Amino acid sequence: MSAFARFLFGRRARLRWIHLILGGALAMPYVLVGEVVVGPLADSRYVFGSLPLQLASFAVGLPLAAVTALFPLTRPLSVAAVRALCGVEGDRLADGPARTPAARRRTAGWFTLHLGLGGIVAGMSLAVPPFAAVLIALPAVSFLRDSRLGLPEVLDHSWALALSPVAGAASLIALAACAAGAGGLLARRAPVLLGPAPEDRLAAAERRAADLAVRNRLARELHDSVGHALSAVTLQASAARRVLDTDPGFVREALAAIEDTTRRTVGELDALLGVLREGDTGQDTGVQGRAIAPAPTLADLDGLLRRTRAGGLTVTAAVEVDPGTLPPLVSRETYRIVQEALSNALRHAGPRAPVLLRITRGEKTLEITAENPVTGAPTPRPGGGHGLSGVADRARLLGGTTEAGPVDGVWRLLVRLPVEGAA
Repeated sequence: MSAFARFLFGRRARLRWIHLILGGALAMPYVLVGEVVVGPLADSRYVFGSLPLQLASFAVGLPLAAVTALFPLTRPLSVAAVRALCGVEGDRLADGPARTPAARRRTAGWFTLHLGLGGIVAGMSLAVPPFAAVLIALPAVSFLRDSRLGLPEVLDHSWALALSPVAGAASLIALAACAAGAGGLLARRAPVLLGPAPEDRLAAAERRAADLAVRNRLARELHDSVGHALSAVTLQASAARRVLDTDPGFVREALAAIEDTTRRTVGELDALLGVLREGDTGQDTGVQGRAIAPAPTLADLDGLLRRTRAGGLTVTAAVEVDPGTLPPLVSRETYRIVQEALSNALRHAGPRAPVLLRITRGEKTLEITAENPVTGAPTPRPGGGHGLSGVADRARLLGGTTEAGPVDGVWRLLVRLPVEGAA
């Protein structure tokens, strides 16, 4: 019994009733236009005085409502009302205006159904409660029995008079049942008529894929930039501490490298945060009124090598390519790949470890090779171990290949990137 009461008078039923009343209010202008058409045809000046003429006006107004619902913005308004009042899950409804003819037709069908059921329930909500109140109060109020309210003659009988409160209560329950049924019907049809079409689902999937790609890219940038900076700064500070009393010149160089590393990393971090805050992945944006440093490229390799060497790592670099001749994307990704290779050597091989770096360019590919003692081979560790996978992701997105592993007693990272046709 309590479940039936909730079905008729619960919060969801009340919200859906409001949704139907809203549909009835929206139907009124169309009904008035229908009366303008029906009145002259029926040769009647008082359409409101005739129920058949009112229904005819309603029938004429609904096709007009369907035509006006073909505008694209009808769907967002209808979806907002359904989400707020009908208890339909948001992901089952489409977002944005209806762009295709099929989506507009489905929206027009929904709008017409909403206004049709809403007009009927709204009319019943205006007429039934006063009539039910009269029936309930009729046995106790003699004035009502003697008045000229147009009550049925059957109420003159004592048995009918005794049953009139029951009939009044039943009419209210019937009204609530009609409203609940109509509201439930609208809630069931909303995903069908206002839900995403196949092209909408495809567009949503593409947006999610693009968002995921941006998140993965940002995660790689954060890992490579911040991870390298932390590794370098830690080793630079450790090396400076060990020779603090014996080699002041090295200490000054290490502190300068730490300052340079942290300043540059803060700029790169600002750039990434700007992308997150502004939602713009295609251009540099300002954060808190400050200019954002552009993403580093292969032209910035000398600074990276200088900061890495300040941490004690012995890097021998052979760069046989002019950075200005590379596509910008290849140049940026090459810098990040080299940065990750040096970070791995810093973390795993330790200070003073020799690292050989070669960057050469063939006719169609750019080849990046980094070698360090096999003791510096990356090994899985809690919370880490994403560097090589990030390098592989960068290479794969450009159509390149990655090889990593021990070769002839050294750990070798070999990355080949296509140069021609890189976007």
